[in-house]
Amino acid sequence: MVDVESRVEANGAVYRTLLESTRAIPWKIDWDSKQFAYIGPQIEALLGWAPSSWESVGDWASRMHPEDRDWVVDFCVAQSQAGVDHEADYRALTHDGHYVWIRDVVHVVRRPDGTVDSLIGFMFDISERKRTEQQLVSLQKEMEELSFRDGLTGVANRRRFDAIIELEWSNARRNRQPLSLLMIDIDYFKQYNDRYGHLEGDACLRRVARLLSSAATRARDLLARFGGEEFVLVLPETDAAAAAKLAERCRELILAEQIPHASSPLPVLTISLGVGSMIPGHGDEARAFIDAVDKRLYQAKQLGRNRIMAG
Repeated sequence: MVDVESRVEANGAVYRTLLESTRAIPWKIDWDSKQFAYIGPQIEALLGWAPSSWESVGDWASRMHPEDRDWVVDFCVAQSQAGVDHEADYRALTHDGHYVWIRDVVHVVRRPDGTVDSLIGFMFDISERKRTEQQLVSLQKEMEELSFRDGLTGVANRRRFDAIIELEWSNARRNRQPLSLLMIDIDYFKQYNDRYGHLEGDACLRRVARLLSSAATRARDLLARFGGEEFVLVLPETDAAAAAKLAERCRELILAEQIPHASSPLPVLTISLGVGSMIPGHGDEARAFIDAVDKRLYQAKQLGRNRIMAG
C-alpha cells in the first residue's frame, strides 16, 4: 500500500514538473468557490504577479485590460456554465503596469451528475503573434491604400474614383443633395512632353496634382488622376455655383504658378475644365453624368483651352 502511494506521489511530482517546465501556464479553478486551486509558477515570470496572489476569479478579472474585461468574463462564464470548452484572447496586466496578450484555453470538468466541478486550462503568451498580426493588418491596409493611389502623383487613382463616384452618387440620390464633378485636362501636355521630356512631364503632373489638391479642402472632396494628363474632382453636397467657383480657383492656381510652357500660346501651363452638377434621380446613372461632364471638357478644349465649360 505504501509502495502504491509512493508511486502515485512520485507520478504526481513528475506531472507537476512537466507542467511547470512548459511555457504554457497551467491553472485550475474550483467552480463552486471560484477560487484558484492551482496556478503555475510561470505566471510570475510572465506577468510579475506571484502565484500566491491569484486567489479567486476576481484577481483574474481585475488583472485584465478594461476594454477586454466585460466581454471576456461574460463569455467565459457563459461557456463554462454551458459546459463548453472554450478559449479567449485578452490583454493581461503586468505587475509593472504594462499589458501582455494572453490566450486562455479552458476545459470544463463535470461531475457524474453533469454539474460543473472545476475549470482547468492553460494561459499562453501570444504577444508576439499579436504583434505579427497587427503588422500584417497594417501592411494589408497600406497595400490597399497603395492600390487606390496613383503611383506618380500620389492622389487617388481611377480605381478609387470609380468606387467613390458610385458611393457619392448613391448618397446624393438618397439624400436629395447635389453632387458636382470637375474634369480637368492639362492644355498642350503632349507638346510639353515633347519639348521638355518625360521626366519633366512627370514632375509637371505631380506639381499640378499638388495645386489641385490644395483647391479642394473638405474631407469628402476627392481628387483623382483620371488618366494621362486628366484629373477629376468629386465634390459631394456642392451645387453648380460652388462648383463653378472652385473650377475657376483651380484654373487660377495653375495659371498663377507660371509653369513655363514654350509650346503653349501663353506661354505658361494652363488647364481646361468641364463642370457638372446635379441631384441624381431614381433613373439617373453616374456613367451618363461623367460622360456629360467629359463632353464639356472637350468643348472647353475645342473653344481654345484655358477655360471652363459648365452645364
